Amino acid sequence: MRLGLKIAAATAGIFFASSAFAQDIKIALIAGKTGPLEAYAKQTEAGFMMGLEYLTKGTMAINGRKINVIVKDDQLKADLAKTLLEQSYNDDKVDLAVGTTSSAAALAMLPVAEENGKVLIVEPAVADAITGEKWNRFIFRTARNSTQDAYGAAAAVPTSGDVSIATLAQDYAFGKDGVAALKNALAQIRPNAKVVFEEYAPQNATDFTASAQRIFDALKDKPGKKIINIIWAGQHPLPKIADLKPERFGIEIAPGGNILPAMQIYKNYPGMEGAVYYYYAFPKNAMNDWLVAEHQKRFNAPPDFFTAGGFAAASAAVTAIQKAGGTDTEKLIAAMEGMTFETPKGPMTFRKEDHQAMQEMYHFKVKANGKDANDLLDLVATIPADKMPVPVRNKR
Repeated sequence: MRLGLKIAAATAGIFFASSAFAQDIKIALIAGKTGPLEAYAKQTEAGFMMGLEYLTKGTMAINGRKINVIVKDDQLKADLAKTLLEQSYNDDKVDLAVGTTSSAAALAMLPVAEENGKVLIVEPAVADAITGEKWNRFIFRTARNSTQDAYGAAAAVPTSGDVSIATLAQDYAFGKDGVAALKNALAQIRPNAKVVFEEYAPQNATDFTASAQRIFDALKDKPGKKIINIIWAGQHPLPKIADLKPERFGIEIAPGGNILPAMQIYKNYPGMEGAVYYYYAFPKNAMNDWLVAEHQKRFNAPPDFFTAGGFAAASAAVTAIQKAGGTDTEKLIAAMEGMTFETPKGPMTFRKEDHQAMQEMYHFKVKANGKDANDLLDLVATIPADKMPVPVRNKR
């Protein structure tokens, strides 16, 4: 009888172990789907799901375990983002999480990952502090950071002659980080260029008359090239600034990359130059070819800025789980530190020191005559990751 009980217990143990192995891989995707950055969040989700589909060859499973994505809307609210991540780890029992759209919300999530000992892949929030002073070892970021944006913008600035730059940015972490990063990047790779004036406006600003006047006054008497660098998320101020005719003072505008609907206004300013994280026509690889073709087929539009980011986050998660042989957090961290993974932009690598994904950027020029609404940019140059000396700031 005892022998029978032992056999039964052993059999039950084997059944439990095998069923545990077959449990779904649970991933929380937290995004700001309500509010002014709704388009960003929707793109991230679409790209993440398409990335999982591509990387699992349509099975939506890794090593026989189905992937279950739990999507949550933090409404761009830091407190809600924090609560949703706590629920994801504790109630939903997710293996890892991805998010979020707002830098302020992402910063609120970082200590939650550390407290729960679970991986958080940050996408698409860009504040430098995420992989800087607020970082912890459970944080990995596929999104570019403000400094990578800044090196891209700096690389698009002429290499010789005096260049005076005024910045227009939103008055919160994203904008302030962006300006600080631009100043540092210029000092590193374009010492002939200087930020001579900083203008900050509310996130929801719609009237830029006073801001523009202050910028014009600061730039108009400067020698050499004069540029307004705009660092903005959401509805873009470019048309409002352009309507005030900065060219009267020999001032140019460098708006930076954005989502396609925002960049469609660039068509009115052919020849304008800047830098962008992703534009569907620039990367040349099989993964991007598939994404462009499938996205066009499914949504009647090419993939966008944050679609590529969501796809990259999916690639990081799948590659890590495959490399780690499962979802154990410590094995995931060991697998992800220094890990190179394929994305629609080409390979990215998580830097071991701060888990920031090192990646290329693109210097663009606005086309004079695109064939359709989304045929907007010509590639001037690809800016390789190793040409952007992004500092390690996490005091690890």
